[in-house]
Amino acid sequence: MRVLPRRWQHVQAVGARAEAIAGLPDVDAEELVAAAWLHDIGYAPALAETGFHPLDGARYLRQVGDIPARVCALVAHHSCAVVEAEERGLADQLLSEFASEQSATADALWYADMTTGPDGQPMQVGERLKEIRVRYGPDHLVTRFINKAHTEIIRAVERTEALLLRSTTHS
Repeated sequence: MRVLPRRWQHVQAVGARAEAIAGLPDVDAEELVAAAWLHDIGYAPALAETGFHPLDGARYLRQVGDIPARVCALVAHHSCAVVEAEERGLADQLLSEFASEQSATADALWYADMTTGPDGQPMQVGERLKEIRVRYGPDHLVTRFINKAHTEIIRAVERTEALLLRSTTHS
């Protein structure tokens, strides 16, 4: 990913984090790891149709044909993407094309993404949300999305952290 080296650092770290937590209870390890490695593929300039990376990426993965529908849907809906889709006027397309789910696997993907900084560094979810707000500025669409979605994002991360805590205390 020579075009987006910083994004690639983030994706590699998200993929590694997903691999590290893939053994959590009720998490589909294979689909979590695949979705983590593919979650930002829609940023690739050649794939941009709508300019909304979760939808563009999921559409591309669906076209590839060998990617399970659930992985495409996890990519489409990662990190509360439906709220950003609403901001962009794309929620109907997103929801009609890709099933949204609430599951330990979806939460784990959000956790991996939202506890990894733009350069691949580990971050607490609050730090990550603040970093996104600062990077985009107060009036940007992405900042509006984060402001609306922050509670859901934090809850997903907390659910995964609770699973992590339970799994380490029972090992």
